[in-house]
Amino acid sequence: MTTKQRAYLKGLAMNLEPIIQIGKSSVTPELTAAVEEALEARELIKISVLKNCLDDGKDMAQMLSERTHSQVVQVIGKKIVLYKQAKDEKKRKIVLP
Repeated sequence: MTTKQRAYLKGLAMNLEPIIQIGKSSVTPELTAAVEEALEARELIKISVLKNCLDDGKDMAQMLSERTHSQVVQVIGKKIVLYKQAKDEKKRKIVLP
């Protein structure tokens, strides 16, 4: 992903509300499955890390990225933004520059 594409996705993510929250149980197989489903439906998602989660946000973002075959757009504090292009061209909502 180029820096221009990443900047474009960051701009889109600014208006997104977090749709998944990570709590004290951290990254579980169930959470990974939920992230996978959300990425398939939306392509770009924002994840919120709750205060009771002791793991590092960047480490969790990297782990989720590897497990879901997505890309980390950004990690700011307790917010993670992931992007994965839809497999089906008809379902693609985001066109990268």
